Amino acid sequence: MGQNKNYKFWFCTGSQDLYGDECLRKVAEHSAKIVEGLNKKGILPFEIVLKPTLISQASIRQTFNDANNDEECAGVITWMHTFSPAKMWIIGHQEYRKPFCHLHTQFNEEIPYDTMDMDFMNENQSAHGDREYGHIVTRMGIERKIIVGHWDSEDVAKALASWMRTAIGVVESSHIRVCRFGDNMNNVAVTEGDKVEAQIKFGWEIDHYNVNDLVEYVDAVSNSDVDALVEEYYSKYDIALEGRDADEFRRHVSVQAREEIGMEKFLKDGNYQAFVTHFGMLGGLKQLPGLAVQRLMEKGYGFGGEGDWKTAAMDRLIKIMTAGMKDAKGSSFMEDYTYNLVPGKEGIIQAHMLEVSPAIAEGKPVIKVQPLSMGNREDPARIVFQSKEGSGIACSLVDLGHRFRLIINAVECKKVEKPLPKLPVGINYWTPKPNLKVGAEAWILAGGAHHTAFTYDLTVEQMVDWAAAMGVEAVVIDENTNIRDFKNELRWNEMAFRLGL
Repeated sequence: MGQNKNYKFWFCTGSQDLYGDECLRKVAEHSAKIVEGLNKKGILPFEIVLKPTLISQASIRQTFNDANNDEECAGVITWMHTFSPAKMWIIGHQEYRKPFCHLHTQFNEEIPYDTMDMDFMNENQSAHGDREYGHIVTRMGIERKIIVGHWDSEDVAKALASWMRTAIGVVESSHIRVCRFGDNMNNVAVTEGDKVEAQIKFGWEIDHYNVNDLVEYVDAVSNSDVDALVEEYYSKYDIALEGRDADEFRRHVSVQAREEIGMEKFLKDGNYQAFVTHFGMLGGLKQLPGLAVQRLMEKGYGFGGEGDWKTAAMDRLIKIMTAGMKDAKGSSFMEDYTYNLVPGKEGIIQAHMLEVSPAIAEGKPVIKVQPLSMGNREDPARIVFQSKEGSGIACSLVDLGHRFRLIINAVECKKVEKPLPKLPVGINYWTPKPNLKVGAEAWILAGGAHHTAFTYDLTVEQMVDWAAAMGVEAVVIDENTNIRDFKNELRWNEMAFRLGL
């Protein structure tokens, strides 16, 4: 379920025909070496493809429109090797529709003090060519990522790699389709939102089905397929009977296997990559999908509880952006539950009634069957675990009525002090930055929801860049947050967005 397109990024060098053929030959040669060097580092998640040097309005326009039309092109990286009169770039940028990064670099790392002459200056003038170019992009009000530094440095390669994943999130956002099994939970505010505006802003398609449409798929699953999946469960996870009869336990687990297979087929048939359920709208389902949903999240589907389609889409988006990432620690739908307010030990238990992805689990998860007071169905099977330790971010997309706001909180995940033997759910325990007191107050001031899309593998900067590319507000709660400045930021943002700035 991760994105599997063979995405590439185009490298477009700007120059002009003022300096002669020999200069342009060197420009092309240097550009080729830069692209080759970046690709060889083994840091970039996607290949950079060199394009011919752009020296005219016509060539720029053609290249940018070719990028628009190339399904494998996820974005363009631009660099002005020499001076490149920026008016040439106007129409190309007016017609260009994909993410782009302005790489502010130069071929040589050090000034050649003993040999530098005017010919060298004319050939290697990124310091002024990139400023000319940057001016027109700013004047046109175009969002872009600017990365500064020598192309051969590890820092620049890492910055490019990070931006590439953001760009994939921008490009793939319009391919996210969310399936709603049932509606939102009655009277809940944060799970609601403007689906039309979400499609305008993010490209998300959000469709609704009666849960009994799903039941038909679930009931049609063969017993042999159910048995095979149950065997997979029993081999992959530990089993905690906790006094239950083994056969009865297996029957409860089998219900979840049947629901997983039926749900996945429904989603595949409808080309959906994210979905929601609601414990109050279960129709003919025997159990609230628990283990089934957890497994589907682990496979790459986005999920939101109680009809929360915004978080489901964000969860899917994060999974797209982190697909194929080496040593990824995982992501999940999450919900704030309970505080520890003991001084020096502050934190928040993150969980849900069932649906937390085992992708974030530390060690081997356990399958348990326990009663659930909500839903009025039989005891559902679920995967139980403690999450990994480490830094992460929690993202909440909220609808403020006149705009969307993405709230991003840097968090530190850690182990709970003591076991939770009577809490049969997957949990994450974290402390928000800068601390619980400031983090919680800022979150509430910003209007953040109790549901989040959580990841260990993306940075605050990547999600801020994604929001900027999508044209929505982003507010950050991290180690630098203080309440007085945060309140002012919210006021200024309100004014800026109402004025269309």
